[in-house]
Amino acid sequence: MEGARGVLLINGVLVVLLGLAMLAPMLVDLAYGHRDYLVFLSSAAVTVFAGGAVVTSTFSRGLQLNVRQAFILTTSVWVVLPAFAALPFLFCELRMSYTDSYFEAMSGLTTTGSTVIVGLDGAPPGILIWRAILQWLGGVGIIVTAIAVLPVLRVGGMQLFRTESSEKHEKDLPRAAQIAAATVIVYVILSIACTAALWFAGLSAFDAIAHAMTTVATGGFSTSDSSVGGLANAAAEWIIIVFMTLSAMPFILYLQVVRGRPAAFWRDTQVRWFLATIAGATALVLLLSGVRGLAGTELEAVRLSAFNTISVITGTGYASGDYGGWGRAVIVLFFFYTFIGGCAGSTSCGIKIFRFRVMFESARVQIHQLVQPNAVMVPRFNGRALETHVIDAVMSFFFLFAMVFGVLAFLLTLTGLDMTTALSGAATAVANVGPGLGDIIGPAGTFKPLPDSAKWMLAAGMLLGRLELFTVLVLFTRRFWRT
Repeated sequence: MEGARGVLLINGVLVVLLGLAMLAPMLVDLAYGHRDYLVFLSSAAVTVFAGGAVVTSTFSRGLQLNVRQAFILTTSVWVVLPAFAALPFLFCELRMSYTDSYFEAMSGLTTTGSTVIVGLDGAPPGILIWRAILQWLGGVGIIVTAIAVLPVLRVGGMQLFRTESSEKHEKDLPRAAQIAAATVIVYVILSIACTAALWFAGLSAFDAIAHAMTTVATGGFSTSDSSVGGLANAAAEWIIIVFMTLSAMPFILYLQVVRGRPAAFWRDTQVRWFLATIAGATALVLLLSGVRGLAGTELEAVRLSAFNTISVITGTGYASGDYGGWGRAVIVLFFFYTFIGGCAGSTSCGIKIFRFRVMFESARVQIHQLVQPNAVMVPRFNGRALETHVIDAVMSFFFLFAMVFGVLAFLLTLTGLDMTTALSGAATAVANVGPGLGDIIGPAGTFKPLPDSAKWMLAAGMLLGRLELFTVLVLFTRRFWRT
């Protein structure tokens, strides 16, 4: 009973904080003289009241959570918050249905970036900044979850980073909560730096703030239907390329740099693999696509290729052009790029580089042992021997990821979607990327035309992908609920 009170209490506190965050877009609408400030005021009142009621009825000192309740808390938070975050979309002048509102809110908080809104260029300023705030808050949430929660819950190989943080950083920052708080500070600093850079590049203060929040969160919500391409600012695109890359790297390594260990970045295996991956993937797109014929100069071709490739791999989901028209080879590449993701402990999503590295090391050792059966070879990650349970967890994650993707794609086809839309929609939801492929949900389209049933399925896929699958699916097992 005490554990249930703790789960409800934390949910209530976070709902209150979400309601208070609605005051920011209210002030933006007031500053622009838009009447939708009343929407945010009323939504904030409802949200704060609901959260406050839960807090006052469950408050108790010294509440503690066990592992089972931590699973319930993690999933419930990411289900409950979008339900309240959807209120401004529901009541604003866009007149969205609750299905569309919840989809947009879930897409925002999970930093997926898929949208059902058509006409962003003329949307109320409060709604535009609310979308950016949701992604920024979602980025904070996933950093804390990835550093302080998932390693403890031993989800999909994330226990590997529990071992690293406990041994490498114990003297500097002895508690996971302290590490999470420090990385949030880094997150804020990166956001401020990105805002300043975009503003100096010529963006308005509004666009600079909105795009900085969604860039550092690797979320991809823009203020234009044409995404970043609508800004028509090459310098801004280069800045966003840099900050998408920085935000997809382990935030905990920034603490090492601050503490006088700048070589920590290059010593980290997954950082080297990530940088090599985006460089090779960009070169492949540049080589196989017709973007050089569309661009005016070689530098512009490199920018277009790098921007859209890095955006897809990191799960940001921005687009500076309709890459659906760059040729079939590029469409296939981007489909596979969707699954890659960035580094563990970042705001990025997808399968993540460290899992590819673990599987590569395991396969390399297996191949060598076929040649030298009596040799003792141990797969390693960052110089550390990989334990069998970590490899098993990563292999299980790969299997479950493929299974969830396949099931979701199949269910989407049952709603009447064509194969391209169903496959790319499932991929972009589970990998939390944003735009899919094809004429409907591609970089030049939106998810608005999809049936409501498909939107609810995709919202569930976003939740599964953001919480590393196991965190949610474990709740549907009988053994989990046995006392």
